[in-house]
Amino acid sequence: MWPPASPLPRRPTPPPGAAAARPRLTEFTASLPFELDGFQHTACSALEDGHGVLVCAPTGAGKTVVGEFAVHLALAEGRKCFYTTPIKALSNQKYADLVERHGAAAVGLLTGDTAVNGDAQVVVMTTEVLRNMIYAGSRQLEHLATS
Repeated sequence: MWPPASPLPRRPTPPPGAAAARPRLTEFTASLPFELDGFQHTACSALEDGHGVLVCAPTGAGKTVVGEFAVHLALAEGRKCFYTTPIKALSNQKYADLVERHGAAAVGLLTGDTAVNGDAQVVVMTTEVLRNMIYAGSRQLEHLATS
């Protein structure tokens, strides 16, 4: 059967008490025209609880929702957020999507040949740009570490 069934059960509604425990997730999901899948809810909950997540799922499974929640969380908490994509065309599209949702002042774009508002709270970039920032020890990375 393709795609394979998610190892996490589908959970269309959060468990009792989750809204009180995770107000940012409740706020975010209220803006969506659909309910989160089990893996999306689990990953987003982990983010709000202060954990890092790695989401591996087939194309079209809904990984982007987790990234968009990370952006929502960063903006709500006044933190810096890098949103990476593998190619420039996807970075340009995600930049446009995020500007539409959060406004041009909050979102920047860095690709190999484009730099728009690079000091914004949320910066969309190609993974190549992020790699180069890591190798160069960019000052923008200093505030991403958590204690």
